[in-house]
Amino acid sequence: MQTDPLDTPQRFRALFLSDVHLGARASQANQLLDFLRDHDAETIYLVGDIIDGWALKGGWYWPQTHNDVVQKILRKARKGSKVIYLPGNHDEFLRDYYGTHFGGIEVQETAIHVSATGKRYLVLHGDAFDFVIRHAKWLAHLGDAAYDFAIFLNRIATAIRRRMGLPYWSLSAWAKLKVKNAVNVISEFEEALVKEAQRVEADGVICGHIHHAVSRDIGGLHYLNSGDWVESLTAIVEHHDGRFEIVRWAQLGQPIVSRPPQAPAPIRVPEAA
Repeated sequence: MQTDPLDTPQRFRALFLSDVHLGARASQANQLLDFLRDHDAETIYLVGDIIDGWALKGGWYWPQTHNDVVQKILRKARKGSKVIYLPGNHDEFLRDYYGTHFGGIEVQETAIHVSATGKRYLVLHGDAFDFVIRHAKWLAHLGDAAYDFAIFLNRIATAIRRRMGLPYWSLSAWAKLKVKNAVNVISEFEEALVKEAQRVEADGVICGHIHHAVSRDIGGLHYLNSGDWVESLTAIVEHHDGRFEIVRWAQLGQPIVSRPPQAPAPIRVPEAA
């Protein structure tokens, strides 16, 4: 079992996790459990798709490690962390419980996170700004099945690369970012989220949904995506001085904490009306 090399857990001002997909066979709950043992925060945002209701409907799968993740998060709430759950499309069954608490975890549709520097961030899963989810849910389910198959192939490729001594590489993530249409969809999704942040007069937005961790400037606003715990094993953290950072826990199972790569040139987005 991998552990962080630090002697004591790192504690952040805020921690953002999304797309864990507990209940799905592709979920790397054991890796998240290791991460949660060594990382804590004053406020923890569960930014949707933590539980995969779609997968559970297709056949019950809930190993002990998935239950351990839930218990670990509940324990953090009992010990004083403020935990806010913002359901996504895969755990949409929780959307009937906005405003309620479960074991100290508050369920909300969206949240406004105020950073240590006073900047306001809109926090939400993001599926409401996905054209396919909004207008062709059947196609989203079909895409979900295709994604599961890509993850299966990715596991085979990862095993082969590990035996060859090669570093971790995600086949499905590579394909997603190389296909022109997929790149366009990601760009449109990001711009839609930024426009929503502009509408609510926020300085930035933090979301999940598309399994692509990134931190960059878009149209003068700070866009952050927390990635996932199926492939990339990533999270967003806010340090006590207000700095945001992508935490990367993947790479052949080795815990890695790094700053985001150099951001590309800002994308200009028209101001919301």
